[in-house]
Amino acid sequence: MSVIYVLNGPNLNLLGSREPEVYGTFTLDDLEVSLQKWAQSQDETIKVLQTNSEETLIGWIHAAILEKSSVVLNPAAFTHYSYALRDACAALTGAGLLLIEVHITNPHTRETFRHNSVISGVASGVIAGFGVDSYLLALEQLTRR
Repeated sequence: MSVIYVLNGPNLNLLGSREPEVYGTFTLDDLEVSLQKWAQSQDETIKVLQTNSEETLIGWIHAAILEKSSVVLNPAAFTHYSYALRDACAALTGAGLLLIEVHITNPHTRETFRHNSVISGVASGVIAGFGVDSYLLALEQLTRR
């Protein structure tokens, strides 16, 4: 398998300090260390990236298409309204690549506005509510396919 992109959207750089009662105390750095350890144990290569910019996130998805790489995506707040991100994700899956949407929490147990995802309809799968293990579950699924 080629490089797997693990992409994180807005405010995930604040993991560990932003609402720890909701998101836990794991930091983005902790997450990357955990995912890189997993990748090394599986002889996989991953790129873990985070941005607060919709433009940058879309650019990384375009890069994944060019590199023929699958993506694990936590779109964060963009989940609910970014049709531009949705279209980039549709281009990725339309190119025959896999996209797994992940969420640390279960959006369906939270505020009503979080119940809708414009990304899910074009994703290969969705994993939510398992804390940072949602990412590991997504990576395991990608390597099984």
